[in-house]
Amino acid sequence: MNTPLVELRNIGKRFPEPRPLEILKGVNLTINAGETIAVVGSSGNGKTTLLHILGTLDRPTSGKILYRGEDVFSQPPDRLAAFRNHRIGFVFQFHHLLPEFSALENVLLPGLIAGQDRAITAKRAAILLADVGLTARAAHRIGELSGGEQQRVAIARALVMKPQLLLADEPTGNIDPQAGEAVFELLCRFNTSLGLTMIVVTHNYQLAARMDRVLRLADGKLDEIAADQLIIPDPFRQNVKAA
Repeated sequence: MNTPLVELRNIGKRFPEPRPLEILKGVNLTINAGETIAVVGSSGNGKTTLLHILGTLDRPTSGKILYRGEDVFSQPPDRLAAFRNHRIGFVFQFHHLLPEFSALENVLLPGLIAGQDRAITAKRAAILLADVGLTARAAHRIGELSGGEQQRVAIARALVMKPQLLLADEPTGNIDPQAGEAVFELLCRFNTSLGLTMIVVTHNYQLAARMDRVLRLADGKLDEIAADQLIIPDPFRQNVKAA
């Protein structure tokens, strides 16, 4: 049997100050390569904390995270940072793009941080911008782009290091529905074409219902639920069934 891409084993997260707060309580999860997973739940219940721990941006209070069987948090900080840069891509709700740089410069930045050759990284960045439909906007600064275009730049930036895992926190939450649908379709296309594993935190149940698995985080516990347990507007539910 193939080793899972990621395993969460009894993950706990507790914040001791200003008063003790337990966010995650013994979370277990196995993620296989190529899966698409939606994480849903009410605001403030730890979805983003879970994503940050998955992305090694934050450490759990207890438990282990295994990537291809390796306990990543056992690595020294420099190796952990290199692992994160090469193996995990991040897409955030508010983009976190650098406004003083062009779209192309934003996309190639992770490669420059990793010490890769600028010309080679720039070529890959240009290909990714073409893949997300932004070749004509490559030289434009971030402030000259629409919200949907900025999110597409963020997706290209997340993929420039050829990661195995993409973590997206409300990737359609800060843009209009039409642009949000375009962003979601892009993510699905990259899942298929690159074999990309994708975990998306979302309040958009329409998006969640179209993914391989839906997980609900509540009271610090993570449970899998069926897509038909999500409350989706009737016209959309009919479209899902028709598809």
